[in-house]
Amino acid sequence: MHQSRDHDPLQTREWLESLESVIDVDGLERARFLVASLLEEARTRRVVGELPVITDYVNTLSLEEEAAFPGNEAVEQRIEDMIRWNAAVIVAKGNKDYAGIGGHISTFASSATLYEVGMNWFFRGKEGPGTGDHVYYQGHGAPGMYARSFLEGRLTEAELIRFRREVKRGAGLSSYPHPRLMPNYWEFPTVSMGLGPMAAIYQARFNRYLASRGIVDTEQSRVWAFLGDGESDEPEAAGALCLAGRDGLQNLTFVINCNLQRLDGPVRGNGKIIQELEGLYRGAGWNVVKCTWGREWDPILSRDAGGVLRDALNQVVDGEWQHFASSDGKTLRERFFGQNPALLQLIQGISDDDLGKLRPGGHDRRKVYAAFKAAEDHQGRPTVILSHSVKGWRAGSEFAGKNSTHQKKQIKQNELAELRDILDIPFTDEQLESYPFYHPGERDPALSYLHERRAAMGGPLPSRRTQVPALGPVKDDVYAAFQKGNEQPASTTMAFAQLVSRLLKDKNVGKRIVPIVPDEARTFGMDPLFRQVGIWASNGQKYEPVDKKMLLYYREAADGQLLEEGIPEAGAMSSFLAAGTAGASHGEAMIPFYVFYSMFGFQRTGDQAWAFGDARGRGFLMGATAGRTTLNGEGLQHEDGQSHLLASTIPNLRCYDPAFAYELATIVKDGIRRMYVDGEDTWYYITIQNENYPMPPMPEGSEEGILRGLYRFRPSQENHPLEAQLFGSASILMQVLEAQEILATRFGVAADVWSATSYQLLRNDALRCERWNRLHPTETARVPHVARVLDGVDGPFIAASDYMKAVPDMIARWIPGEYVPLGTDGYGMSDTREALRRHFEVDAASIVVATLDALRHQGKITASELQSAIADLRIDTDKIDPLDV
Repeated sequence: MHQSRDHDPLQTREWLESLESVIDVDGLERARFLVASLLEEARTRRVVGELPVITDYVNTLSLEEEAAFPGNEAVEQRIEDMIRWNAAVIVAKGNKDYAGIGGHISTFASSATLYEVGMNWFFRGKEGPGTGDHVYYQGHGAPGMYARSFLEGRLTEAELIRFRREVKRGAGLSSYPHPRLMPNYWEFPTVSMGLGPMAAIYQARFNRYLASRGIVDTEQSRVWAFLGDGESDEPEAAGALCLAGRDGLQNLTFVINCNLQRLDGPVRGNGKIIQELEGLYRGAGWNVVKCTWGREWDPILSRDAGGVLRDALNQVVDGEWQHFASSDGKTLRERFFGQNPALLQLIQGISDDDLGKLRPGGHDRRKVYAAFKAAEDHQGRPTVILSHSVKGWRAGSEFAGKNSTHQKKQIKQNELAELRDILDIPFTDEQLESYPFYHPGERDPALSYLHERRAAMGGPLPSRRTQVPALGPVKDDVYAAFQKGNEQPASTTMAFAQLVSRLLKDKNVGKRIVPIVPDEARTFGMDPLFRQVGIWASNGQKYEPVDKKMLLYYREAADGQLLEEGIPEAGAMSSFLAAGTAGASHGEAMIPFYVFYSMFGFQRTGDQAWAFGDARGRGFLMGATAGRTTLNGEGLQHEDGQSHLLASTIPNLRCYDPAFAYELATIVKDGIRRMYVDGEDTWYYITIQNENYPMPPMPEGSEEGILRGLYRFRPSQENHPLEAQLFGSASILMQVLEAQEILATRFGVAADVWSATSYQLLRNDALRCERWNRLHPTETARVPHVARVLDGVDGPFIAASDYMKAVPDMIARWIPGEYVPLGTDGYGMSDTREALRRHFEVDAASIVVATLDALRHQGKITASELQSAIADLRIDTDKIDPLDV
């Protein structure tokens, strides 16, 4: 304390004496409560910062602060016990009948009370006012949701029996939350671990975006994310916490099920994960509510005037607590309270049986309700609830707190009998042999209570909307300018920026467009949108930007439309997910265009892209500055030659690599029609480049070929005895056109040039035709587009791409002649485009050599003629193979 800063020592003394009086008269507990209340008020009024970062290992809420539980505890406990039984049997029966089918019992056992309190009192369904809450369920707890839906009558026993057996469409239950497989049920995919927390943060933020732009009122929609303490180690789980705190997302609640165990053992055996997470979240600006101890601890803590119990609780590491999770009161007395006579004094008169009933807060619905209510009522910040629990709680002695409990998927008959007795399920030993599900009948008062509570909360959960109103078509004049072409050199990236600007003005879709950029708007030519629609900022712009006098100044606005996401692509991808699933989340179709360095898309956020497909999202991923040699100066880590290969792994994603503005416009037009007018379940990946060249007009009759993946762009203008077919995509098509000229004028080869806009779509189409023909041998064979357009066309066929050879090689089996893919296999590097293309052998000269070599294979030219051409074109035959760099 700096005395020189104390301008009123008498007042200071009065405050300190008041504190001393409270300690003497009412004890430390009351003093702690008053000081905590004072600090909270001071923090609210910005007198002090967030203090303290870590508090004692006890409940955040004092008894005085706890909201009263409004329900019937006995009835809710019975409902929970029935759900616990069925959740365990779903997994055990599945593995008994189908060994190795998998599943998890102990995760839901540790979190059942959390979910049940939420279901009965907090989670708003989609049939009530507003658009409902958004709940991110912990993936391993999925059987518990199925078990509740069974009691509700939403799932049948036949469906429970098919847990993790989904091949029969619509009959089985997915392993984890997967909207792709259960589109009417699950809303958000939360496995792989770590993706759910980040997605939840950006969902809460996007809800604000929708409200501030007047799209939909999301005031009553809260985002709840359930995750495990072990999952919190995932970088994605913690990566956006500061954003939530900075933006004050009071519509967001994390519920971390701290059962202290991950898959193999303790999360922090030598530490305290709840304390660690408290510091992390509070430091990131979150409101933290610890729910560590059940009501049975309250009278013991109230006796702790000297703080000896608090000190002991603060010191015991998590690995030690596991002993108490499955031990009796005698062990707890000896191993914990027995370490100090003062601790033993606190439990004097308490029997071992009663000590054995001391439970963590996550299993006490009163404590859980109070924590949830505090989170719901808190203003100005997101809240995290740190709920202490036991993995395998009430699942039996072989499950509770065991290091192996996560992997236990089978329940022996004696274990099932123990579970029956714990949960008071009315089955005989003989009945247990069939691993039966339990349903008390619709007239049971507990089920009436269950239905009444969900009706009051707005209908059943989990639930997902599948009907979204279609949007009106975009006016044709939006695309007309791109179809006319322009001799003024431009890049497809600039064409895209102009196209988005035009779409934003369209009366049918303009307000639905969500441009998303990860702090590269100027690189991608998107900076005109700063002025046109503004950058969305929840609190508007509280400063005058340094470039305010410029035409394209950095303009933030509370009703802005552009999402400028800063550096992290994972964050921008999370916004893309929230926007792309707004139809399911809110019944409002939004059209996201997420533009990014193509190298930092699927390579960096591929897991999120897979989740987007799982979530049945819709929108456009725009891989800008694409191509290994087209982005020439940035070097190895930036130059993309593989994103189309990675993107091709996602089944319902349509991938394009257009060369011209009219191709881009045609693809986007078709995409908006498919996704938002016709309601097709698909989405798009389109790569765009930063190389400038003239944009030709759209050839007549080319639309089908553009959309299906291949069309003849420029037939040979020469009549030569030697013929070849040259495929090119994006900027490399310029090299192909140059090669066409060289072949004609210097080597007597008449070559047609084809624009290959999508090898992925050509391959998928061919595979579908091939499969159909195999399964329908007596029917007229279907012919894939690539085979149809190349029917009667003489080869050889040379395909040049700015991507790995594996991309054009996707269609090799259906090419009617010798096929030579050229691509950019190997690490990128910095240099001029000309040097890079020569290095990777995709420049015009290398395309010519590949064409002549293929003609040599056909016996149409000699080896000496090819050798002469190689010398004439100044090809260095001894240069390093790009794969060897």
